Amino acid sequence: QVQLVESGGGLVQAGGSLRLSCAASGRFFSMYTMGWFRQAPGKEREFVAAIRSSGSTVYSDSVKGRFTISRDNAKNTVYLQMNSLKPDDTAVYYCAAGADFFVREKSNYAYWGQGTQVSVSS
Repeated sequence: QVQLVESGGGLVQAGGSLRLSCAASGRFFSMYTMGWFRQAPGKEREFVAAIRSSGSTVYSDSVKGRFTISRDNAKNTVYLQMNSLKPDDTAVYYCAAGADFFVREKSNYAYWGQGTQVSVSS
């Protein structure tokens, strides 16, 4: 069993930056792919970024070049550095833990955090 707790959300102006953190409890953190998803009001939850157990990363086209995902296995924590934020980035951001295969798919992830709100003003 893995429990995930996100932090670091908030309100920021367009062009600003935020860093989200996701702390995991439980064993074998380093063996999981860790993903970030987001859900804006009235929209479906969408893939943002993932980092595999190997350290390889995958990004959605909408955030590529602006967001960076990283992990610290010693601290059981995954991060999402978000730069050049846009109003369209406003959403609840969720951390998830899953397998190494279909990392863009919600169904790949067995464990989810409760989410943290990110709001970007224009």
